[in-house]
Amino acid sequence: MAYQTWFAFFVAACVIAVSPGSGAVLSMSHGLNYGVRRTSATILGLEIALVVILVIAGAGVGSLLVASEAAFNTIKVLGAAYLIYLGFSQWRAPVAAEKPEGEALDAANASAVAVRGQAWWQRCMTGFLTNATNPKGIVFMVAVLPQFIDHDRPLWLQLLVLAVTMVAVDLVVMHGYAFAASRLQRFFRNPKAMKAQNRFFGGVLMLVGAGLFFFKRTAH
Repeated sequence: MAYQTWFAFFVAACVIAVSPGSGAVLSMSHGLNYGVRRTSATILGLEIALVVILVIAGAGVGSLLVASEAAFNTIKVLGAAYLIYLGFSQWRAPVAAEKPEGEALDAANASAVAVRGQAWWQRCMTGFLTNATNPKGIVFMVAVLPQFIDHDRPLWLQLLVLAVTMVAVDLVVMHGYAFAASRLQRFFRNPKAMKAQNRFFGGVLMLVGAGLFFFKRTAH
């Protein structure tokens, strides 16, 4: 792969990663709830799904999914329904009981509440399903990836380079989102504030999920 081609893909990967989406919302939500270290499990799930989508698109299966109305709509409905479910679950997530006179939770109690929320494998699976059921990701890969593939060179070696590049960029960006959100943790130790942030991120995830119902495949 020529350096110019790789650099163009690197720039595209940066734009994709920074663009707000369900992965970014999830990273910020878990960063605020769990902190950066525990959110790494969520981000791992996001990256595994990203690699799966890239391989599917690179192998040509993604083109078939996009071309098939039934397959595309199935993925779209599943993805939308999952994000809405995820958002609704966060909207309804319980918080510690309020204390008299609005007394704030101490840091240890707030952390304990967050840790009890989900095990690391559950956070990883949440991240995986969030990206894996996103039809926009598949459509984007199918539309963009071929532009960076040299058909005179080994396909899988190029896919490996592209996958490593995209995952590296996305890891940095998603951890950046999680870190930025985690810096706000001290402002959300009060149960009312915790409930408000749960409803904010839950509402955003439900809106993103609802928006997928209106997402259409590229015309052929």
